[in-house]
Amino acid sequence: MNRPLHLQKVLYRHPGLARLAVVVALFLLWEISARWWIDPSFLSPPSRVVASFGELFETPGIPKALQITFWELAVAFAISVAAGLPIGLAVGLSRFSNRSLMPIILLLYGTPQVTILPLFILYFGIGPPSKIAFGVSHGIFPIIVTIVAGVQNIKPILMTAAHSMGASRWQIFRWVIFPHMIPTFFAGMRLGMTGVLLGVLLAELYVSSAGIGYFTQLFTQAFDPTKLLGLVSVLAAMAIVMNEIVRRAEVHFGRWRTD
Repeated sequence: MNRPLHLQKVLYRHPGLARLAVVVALFLLWEISARWWIDPSFLSPPSRVVASFGELFETPGIPKALQITFWELAVAFAISVAAGLPIGLAVGLSRFSNRSLMPIILLLYGTPQVTILPLFILYFGIGPPSKIAFGVSHGIFPIIVTIVAGVQNIKPILMTAAHSMGASRWQIFRWVIFPHMIPTFFAGMRLGMTGVLLGVLLAELYVSSAGIGYFTQLFTQAFDPTKLLGLVSVLAAMAIVMNEIVRRAEVHFGRWRTD
């Protein structure tokens, strides 16, 4: 059998192997580039980054910074979902609300949030509340926009049939609206999660004396790429954990599609 063709069939049947191969290739390229071509003051090889994890967590302030940032991310994401879901439903289900409020939402969504960061600092101070609020300002709009799009894609005949059979508003939401908006809702949650992460870190970078953003700036100014990349790796692990939680929730609520 042709070996390239056989390998292609194996990767097609097991996409996890293809992902693993890509990750391994990228890490090998990173290792070789950092050791042979790039100044170690700017980039450390992954082997050195992994070996420095113990030293990183022993750095004064790092464990507390990780706790603070993870707490800020979790709270900001929860607020974004809790506020974005009802707003998205209200705008998506009402033609009047859609025509009157959607342009404003899109305008706020398109506004570069970093330009109004000083206002968040002015209103909420330099502590965690300003980071949470700035994270919410980045995470809530993707959730609203995707929910509106998902609700508007529901076939009107389904809503009419539910009304004609005497379904209550809660029953219509539970058995008609929510199941059909699951794909866009969880897509919005993933986008919102990315936005929350960006907002919290930006706020920590500009105005903070704690959190991952503060230490990221500190390690950058000290030309310490090993600890910097280690911190980025921990942050990436946080994002992966949160994304996996969302993915499992999507599989749980959307399992009826595969039944």
